[in-house]
Order: sequence, then structure tokens, then C-alpha cells
Amino acid sequence: MPMNHHEAPVLDALAAYQDRGELGFSPPGHKQARGASPAVRAVLGDAVFLGDVLATGGLEDRREKSAVLRRAEELMADAVHAEHTFFSTCGSSLSVKAAMLSVAAPHQKLLVGRDAHKSVIAGLILSGVEPVWVEPQWDAERHLAHPPSAESVERAFAAHPDARGALVTSPTPYGTAADLRAIADVCHRRSKPLIVDEAWGAHLPFHPELPSWAMDAGADVCVTSIHKMGSGLEQGSVFHLQGGLVDHDTLASRADLLGTTSPSVLLYAGIDGWRRQMALDGHGLLGRALELTRSVRERIEEIEGLHVNGEEDFCGPGAAAEFDPLPVIIDVTELGTTGYRAADWLREHHRIDMHLVDHRRISAQFTHADDVSTAARLLTALRHLSREAPTLRPAPEVHVPTPDQLRPDQACLPRDAYFSRTEDVPAERAAGRVAAEMMTPYPPGIPAVLPGERITEPLLRYLRSGVAAGMNVPDTADPKLETVRVCAEGEGP
Repeated sequence: MPMNHHEAPVLDALAAYQDRGELGFSPPGHKQARGASPAVRAVLGDAVFLGDVLATGGLEDRREKSAVLRRAEELMADAVHAEHTFFSTCGSSLSVKAAMLSVAAPHQKLLVGRDAHKSVIAGLILSGVEPVWVEPQWDAERHLAHPPSAESVERAFAAHPDARGALVTSPTPYGTAADLRAIADVCHRRSKPLIVDEAWGAHLPFHPELPSWAMDAGADVCVTSIHKMGSGLEQGSVFHLQGGLVDHDTLASRADLLGTTSPSVLLYAGIDGWRRQMALDGHGLLGRALELTRSVRERIEEIEGLHVNGEEDFCGPGAAAEFDPLPVIIDVTELGTTGYRAADWLREHHRIDMHLVDHRRISAQFTHADDVSTAARLLTALRHLSREAPTLRPAPEVHVPTPDQLRPDQACLPRDAYFSRTEDVPAERAAGRVAAEMMTPYPPGIPAVLPGERITEPLLRYLRSGVAAGMNVPDTADPKLETVRVCAEGEGP
């Protein structure tokens, strides 16, 4: 029987909670805003506090066993063509770890695209799973990575037939997507599951002009951030399951192991409401967003010194299989400055916050929430940026390694290096040492160096010149990279 997507079980239960006039002698301690600071209430509004109730023993009777949440998850699964869906209030950073731990155990192998987000690396550190790195498809001209190819996954399985499964990131923050159907076929011929970190793909099931949705492409588990390309609140995430290669109860157990025992009903409500919005109106909303973005892309391309990367730049043999146009990736190389300086200038002079920022690009992430007014404000700011570009020169040079310099040797497992005895050494003496920390330009959050990798001079030069130029590397012990945390002498290999 078709499901009724006019339902929003979490939102409906919240409304019923208010209508009943429930009085809680339980957390949260603000007691429906009554105890919250007036100054906080003035900024946040009372609606935030009124929606902040216990999930069990508040939103539901203590013995309901999450009936409201289960119904909301069933509706989400139906909307996106999955068999099962799990809500998470700890972001996709938790969801992807739960998926990994459901496929591989400590000391077992998992194929992982080396363009993985730092949350995946954190999962490797916590679990002790042994990564088998699958190389992304490097664009040496534009200095960025596209998702791994099916052929590279095939080669990795051939070399490591004992790997328990594969994990790829698609789409990337640059909007490029893998040939997921071909990769899923490679995995399934070996009866191995495919996990897709699809954090940037919440919108994909709801419009045919967008890249293939992981569940439709045959993935076994995919992880999606509702707050990125959807309209949920920050930290709202879902992960979806289909097929028999990953056990449902194991996945639920791993999520329970990692998750909070105090989930936010506010986040559940945001996820639930977004599903209803997309199931009922998603095609139209996204159709308008795609049309607006097409126009914006054309008009940015007319601005002197700016180039918008498109399908013709990113897709083809040896590159991405599909392309999402909503991330508007703007190359500022011809302005003679860096993406870091351009983004800082836009924030200072136009109060516009860009998303992805690197040594030569800035990104404007469009969603169904944008309209002609937000687009016009962006275009005005970019035209002003073009005129003022001479004030942003000369651009500090960032020494970007060639693709063959980007892959240091993995000397030991990420977990072993991270938990080893460590020492902080001057950056000038770090080349050749084994890293004990992640070094991650952020955003997009893809580590350049991982714990257990042997640090090379080209990578150090890239990161240190990047920091000097405005790169943010927030996860190192010394964000200025004057020192680097490495395994102590005598530790590791």
C-alpha cells in the first residue's frame, strides 16, 4: 500500500505534546523555555526550546519503543527507495562510522577511496580497520580529485581479495560523482557490500537531472547529510540500507554503540519535515533550483577573471562519471589571487560566506532555498570582486604537489600511529617521519596526511605554503604547522 507522505510523525507528535500541556520533571532542564536565559530566548526564540523534548518519556510514552521515530524512518526509506532508514542526530560523521563498523571489524581490510572525508579516517582510527587505499582520479591540471573509477576498485579487490567491502565518496564537494552502478557491480560480483558516503547527495533522489542516487545505483549502505543539500538542521543525518550483504541488526547496533543516548527531537523533526517537503514538492523545488543555477553559471562566466567549472571540465574518461551543477565551483586563477583571499574579501565587503575554498577556487552552494534575490546578491559581489582583484595581488604561492607526490607510504595503521607515543618536531625536520595526526585542509575536509603515513617534503611544502596563504588546517596540534606531531622514535615501523 502506498505510504502517505503528507504525514510527518515527529512534527505531529511534537504538536500533540504541546496540545496535551505535558509537564516534565525530566530533562531538558530548561523545562520548555521557562528556565532558559532571557538573553538566549531573545536570540533563539522560544520555538527552539518548545521543540526540545525527550524522545522517550517525552515525545513518546517511555514504553512506546520509538514508534514515532520508526514511522518517520519508514516514510524516509519509502521516499528514497531504500529498504531501511536510520536517523542520526550526530551528523554523517557518526553515520559513516556505523556503516564502516558494520562491514569490517578490527584488523580486517576495507577498500577506501583516498579522497575520503576526515570522518572516515576517524572511523579507521577508532576501529582498527585496515584501509586499502583506492586512488581517486586526479585532475593534474586543475589540482583536484574525482571519485575512484570502477576499474580502480576492481584492481584493489584483485590485489586484496580478503577486503570486506568498499567505501567511496560520491558526489564530492566539487559536485563530481562516481559511476556507482559499475562500482556496485564490481563489489556484488564478489558478494561484497558497497558503502557510499553521499553526504552531499540528500537531494539526488528527487530530480532526474541530478546524478544517480546511491540506492538506485545498487549501493548497500549510503550515508546522507540532511543539513548540507536538504533543509534539515545541522547534524541531521540519515543512513539507508538495502539488500542482504549488511545485516540490519548489526548496523543498528553499531549506530547505537556510537550514537548519543540523548538524541535531539529538533533534529528528528527537521529530517522528518524535509522528507515530507521533498516527497510532495521536491521535483518542482529542485527543478527551479536547477534553472536558477543554470542562469547564475552563465552570468558568472561573463565576469572578467572568473570561470565556472562545469560538466565539460569535470566529466569524461579518467574523470567523473556524473556532475551535480548545484555546487557552483568558481575558478579565480585569472584574477591573480587565491580562493582564500577571494572568500575573505567577499565576507568582509559583502557579508557573503562561500563554501568550499581552496588555493584557486571558491564555491557557492545552491539549494532549493535560493532564489533570484540571493543569486543577484552573489552576482553583484562577484562583479565587485572582479573589479577589486588588483588589491588582492600578488597572491601568495601555494605549492601544490603533482598527483604522484600526493600519496605518501602507509607505514602503519592509522589507529596504531594515532595512539602511539608521539613527539612534536619542527616542520623542517618532519619529512620522513610517520605522522601521528591528521592534516586536513578544511573545507572540504579531505586529509592531505593521515596518521601512519610517512610525511614527504612536497606535502609539507604544500600544507605550510597553504597555511601562509590562508588555508585552514584545524585538526593539527599546531594549526600554524611550525611543528608537526609524529610517532616517537622507536614507535611504529
